[in-house]
Amino acid sequence: ASGDGLLVGSIFGIAAGAAAIGEPVETALVGVFDITKVGSQAWTVGAKVYWDDTNKRCTTVATDNTLIGVAVEAVASGAGDTIGRVRLNATF
Repeated sequence: ASGDGLLVGSIFGIAAGAAAIGEPVETALVGVFDITKVGSQAWTVGAKVYWDDTNKRCTTVATDNTLIGVAVEAVASGAGDTIGRVRLNATF
């Protein structure tokens, strides 16, 4: 769906439109985006952000995840804090 994160190999981007599974979709690789995150994690500005492709959300945990960018806004760790602002720069 438009706005969803997607990972193809080592390339991460944000879908710019909708597409069926396996079909091409225009993808934004650079920019600042609000992306679903793990609610139990607090983020600080500049923290490395990784994509958890199994759970389809961002995390600050590197293990088994793909580096996609950095946090550009601090976010609390409450259960309702499930959106984080991430800068993607397409260099990872």
